[in-house]
Amino acid sequence: MSYEKALIAGKLRRWEKFLDDYRLPKWEDIPDFGLYMEQVIVLLKDYLDYLPPELKEGPFITPATINNYVRTKVMPEPVKKRYYRTHIAYLIIIVSLKYNLSISYIQKLLPVDLTEEELEEFYRSYAAYHEKAASRFIEEIRATAGPILDHDDTNEHSVSRTEDLIALSAVIGGFCRIFAEKLLNLKDKTLEDGGSIEVRTSAERKAEEAARGNAKENKAKKK
Repeated sequence: MSYEKALIAGKLRRWEKFLDDYRLPKWEDIPDFGLYMEQVIVLLKDYLDYLPPELKEGPFITPATINNYVRTKVMPEPVKKRYYRTHIAYLIIIVSLKYNLSISYIQKLLPVDLTEEELEEFYRSYAAYHEKAASRFIEEIRATAGPILDHDDTNEHSVSRTEDLIALSAVIGGFCRIFAEKLLNLKDKTLEDGGSIEVRTSAERKAEEAARGNAKENKAKKK
């Protein structure tokens, strides 16, 4: 397996430019006059069409998927088969998060019973940090791929091989997902029932586990 440096650099620059210009729609720009399913799908494709073309092998989102979100109460039911601003806002957030969180965790982050005012506040905040995250992502990728892009804007994680860039990106993405899920699992928890907050190194944990193992072994020998 090999990668042509000029091709990878060109793709990175192209996606960097796209993400730099990309914005989620403003709350007030989302239609609120009632759209049918097919109209909603066309709208979502326009709003969320930031995946590279080579990753769009299947349908962006299907009527069956939306119906399933409604059936499983991931989003509110349409009104007489029509979808309004609240429905579309839910779908924008759900679809933009589904590559990073499972639907069950998205439900924890975005409850189905939010009032319109609560949803508007959540959506406005979400759109703002979606833009900030994209900007931060561009900066990190530009620095990490500095040797591939042939510029001096690098950092301690900079790599010169595409294979290393892929692996590093996948590892970081995995840590980010675990971190988000860990925080979501603490919803409605307290210090009493939220698990340990003791800070220990991995070496200390291993030593403690080994000590417990030795204690069990000695206890068994005494019997």
